[in-house]
Amino acid sequence: MPNIPGELRAEARDEGLYRPDHEHDACGVGFIAHLRGEQSHAIIEKALTILENLEHRGAEGSDPLTGDGAGVLIQIPHELYRDEAQRLGIALPRRPGVYGVGMIFLPSDAELREACVALVEEIIVEEQQDLLGWRQVPVRPDVCGPSARETLPDIRQFFVGPGTLATDDTALDRKLYVIRKRIEAEAQRRGLEQDDYPYIVSLSTRTVVYKGLLTPEQLPRFYVDLADLRAKTGLALVHQRFSTNTFPSWSRAHPYRRIAHNGEINTLRGNVNWMRAREAVLVSQTFGEDVEKLRPIVDPRGSDSAKFDDVLELLVHTGRSVPHAIMMMIPEAWQKHEEMDAERRAFYEYHSCLMEPWDGPACIAFTDGRLVGAVLDRNGLRPARYVVTKDDLVVMASEAGVLGVPPENVAAKNRLQPGRMFLVDTVEGHIIDDALIKEEMSTRRPWRRWLDDAIVTMGEMPPPESGSIPPPMDAATMRRSPS
Repeated sequence: MPNIPGELRAEARDEGLYRPDHEHDACGVGFIAHLRGEQSHAIIEKALTILENLEHRGAEGSDPLTGDGAGVLIQIPHELYRDEAQRLGIALPRRPGVYGVGMIFLPSDAELREACVALVEEIIVEEQQDLLGWRQVPVRPDVCGPSARETLPDIRQFFVGPGTLATDDTALDRKLYVIRKRIEAEAQRRGLEQDDYPYIVSLSTRTVVYKGLLTPEQLPRFYVDLADLRAKTGLALVHQRFSTNTFPSWSRAHPYRRIAHNGEINTLRGNVNWMRAREAVLVSQTFGEDVEKLRPIVDPRGSDSAKFDDVLELLVHTGRSVPHAIMMMIPEAWQKHEEMDAERRAFYEYHSCLMEPWDGPACIAFTDGRLVGAVLDRNGLRPARYVVTKDDLVVMASEAGVLGVPPENVAAKNRLQPGRMFLVDTVEGHIIDDALIKEEMSTRRPWRRWLDDAIVTMGEMPPPESGSIPPPMDAATMRRSPS
């Protein structure tokens, strides 16, 4: 695939056969997690092995050293960041989860880059949070292919303290979400963009994403952090990208902030248009006046995967659990499912009034840094298999055999089924059955009563009273110009 000019990527214009509204991905995806969330560097090593074994799922252009994109999402490696922050004179909190880590791609142009840095600092202060400091992410540009080096961003991290926020464990993540949305919108408004940058790869108190225009083999050699034994995690999402109708770039590699995606969202135009229409009536008690700062919810420059991630992020930050949000966006085929229980049917019917399905074929792997799982959409046209080992590892991928597990160490294995969710709770230390997830969601609220109280069916409306319908206009009246 030819290298596309930066200005075209940024503006996503129609060009030749390229149409930005037709962008899709077809890729390799997987995750590995320790069932009880025990963190180790070995999880990162195994995740990178899975990624390398998915390499045939990805693609490359005319430059064979530049892949369509590869990446890994891990829990924040606190030990590594604590030591590096101390070396840089940055006072990080002593425990993880109480500060945010932002991974950001910045423009290579020095003037634009410094303007973007100033913008990030300005918005953090305006949102009354503490900027603890910046870190230059150690990378090896010589590892990249020539095409990737041409668009290589300046890669940095910034650390954010909780400032004036309350102590609940989601308050800072919500504020980081507001900060990110403001930075994105303001950078566009001020004309600070170069190629796709500034681009905030991740900004969270729980997870961090390392990704780029790389092959799986290049990823751990490019990002020095991934080879550091102090980098430890209890879970990891990996992704190798195959761009279909999409120009590859550093920012469009996966994982995104909560998902990695294999497949296509075929209903994308309707999904995005409906989300844009809802923005005018968006209200949230959780965000209060900050909700005005979240628009646009869906970044129009993103691929189908990025837009799915944008909406999932909103649903989770406004108070829903990740499984709840996933069930809203990727529902089962419930309308004609005669064996589905009434409570679950009511859940899906209620949420169909709020959110239309994001249909594929699609396999979505997702995480909030504690729960990690995967789901197939109701078409079920993307394969995915999982294995659970006797030493408490859970591996899911878009095909079998991505990690060598001796048969005697296999505790369970199976495949994902259409509309079914596979979910691992690394805090409670168990796999949550699909039926239990959906029973909990279906009985959490009185969905059926709310439907019966609020839904009006056209066929059940009483007939109009006599004389209440005006007579039809004749042709002459209809042609008459208004006075």
